[in-house]
Amino acid sequence: MQSVKEEFRIKEPLRQETYLANGELLKWEGAFAEVYSTIQTRSDNGEYGPTLLGTVPDMDKASALQALDAACNAYNKGQGLWPTMKVEDRIACMEKFVSQMKTRRAEVVKLLMWEIGKNLPDSEKEFDRTVEYIYYTIEDYKQLDRDSARFAKHGGVYAHIRRGPLGVVLCMGPYNYPLNETFALLIPALIMGNTVVFKPAKHGVLLLTPLLEAFKNSFPEGVVNVIFGRGRVVAAPIMNTGRIDVLALIGNSKSAIALQDQHPNKNRLRLVMGLEAKNPAIVLPDADLDLAIDECISGTLSFNGQRCTALKVLYVHEDIADEFNRRFSEKVDALKFGNPWEPGVMLTPLPEPGKPGYIKELIDDAVSKGAKVINKKGGELSENYIYPAVLYPVNKEARVYSEEQFGPVIPVLSFKSIQEPLDDMAESNYGQQVSLFGKDIKTLAPLIDTLVNLVCRVNLNSSCQRGPDVYPFTGRKDSAVGTLSVHDALRSFSIRTFVASKDNDYNRKILEELLASKASNFVNTDYIL
Repeated sequence: MQSVKEEFRIKEPLRQETYLANGELLKWEGAFAEVYSTIQTRSDNGEYGPTLLGTVPDMDKASALQALDAACNAYNKGQGLWPTMKVEDRIACMEKFVSQMKTRRAEVVKLLMWEIGKNLPDSEKEFDRTVEYIYYTIEDYKQLDRDSARFAKHGGVYAHIRRGPLGVVLCMGPYNYPLNETFALLIPALIMGNTVVFKPAKHGVLLLTPLLEAFKNSFPEGVVNVIFGRGRVVAAPIMNTGRIDVLALIGNSKSAIALQDQHPNKNRLRLVMGLEAKNPAIVLPDADLDLAIDECISGTLSFNGQRCTALKVLYVHEDIADEFNRRFSEKVDALKFGNPWEPGVMLTPLPEPGKPGYIKELIDDAVSKGAKVINKKGGELSENYIYPAVLYPVNKEARVYSEEQFGPVIPVLSFKSIQEPLDDMAESNYGQQVSLFGKDIKTLAPLIDTLVNLVCRVNLNSSCQRGPDVYPFTGRKDSAVGTLSVHDALRSFSIRTFVASKDNDYNRKILEELLASKASNFVNTDYIL
């Protein structure tokens, strides 16, 4: 531990003994689950091994349903304090939360590094980007309310149209962006007037515990409920009650399907999901190779490729494949591996203990089907890491071609006709994004016109990514349900609802009195600054 700066050291394991339900931090009296980092440190007996970071409640069905009861009571079938509250009052709660959240930055950043192995600059960026996302959401919600602060009239009928909440949300985030992507679900769901039961991911769970107090202090009782435990133990029973109105999940489609299947009234269940992807890069023969290689390095290996937006397969035109592969492999081998807080580190320990072995299986399978590891360090294995392997040429029968590897292995295929990668994308189960590298507009124009119908974002001469958060983030086929962005997420977690009245003297007088009295939180034309 001597190499770890004082500010980043784990001095004592964090014992999280409470969970949040009905506005109270309740002490858990049952079993606890230990949280380990794959980053190795020396134990008391002098041996190196995984680092114990702390413990969290290993909650059961009864306690999960207790949290669900709190959320349902707070929503009260749309009659609760939170869903009927004035917009400006909900905004005030959110502003109080983010103000308190910012005071816990150092703790959250440190735990991001230790729990999931995210390097220091990216951990800081994730926290700061999440704070920024909350402020953007508040501002967009204000604008949404401003746009609704008026009456429409058509066919002799007045209408006051706003967006209302959907109900009770079960929110489950991913381990790779346990703060940012989780809050991209949680924040818009809350601010629109829904109540939430939130279960953090298995990895990246402790880093959310410093924020429990802020949730408790900022929102009315039962609005935010945070539970811990295994999904099949706590999430499945919650879904099985049929009392969840919205399943908000970022993760794997198999998990999403399993949870949906638990719900007895699927027709009543709204879905907001960011799921897996197999985003390709297509490198055309006239591409700027320096640019393409740099962007493909970032796209394939930022956070070790553990991103749904990562580039997971590279298509390179046969005329430039040899040159691309040589230079790309050299750059991969030059990347620095180390602990997350070390300067200049891009490659860091993998948070899932079984991931190095899984990546090794993919490499061996691809090699058995004709691929070669073309970079010198590719496949070097340690207890918590496997060095990125560049595989070429990859047979389409290889597992790494079709499986979302979510880790440091890079399949490369060459193509002669552009129709080859287009056909592969059309046949794929996924349709999130693509990176397209080239400059001839006569080639690019028809390609773009096709690609926008295969995926939801075409990145021209740049790697795939989620941000900026104000842009739509979604996918086709098995990659997403709904759209997550500051603007769209508010709509994903709400429904249009309105008050209508025929245009006559009797109704006009009532509406005028309603507006003048400010007695209704819904029927008002106040302008929020």
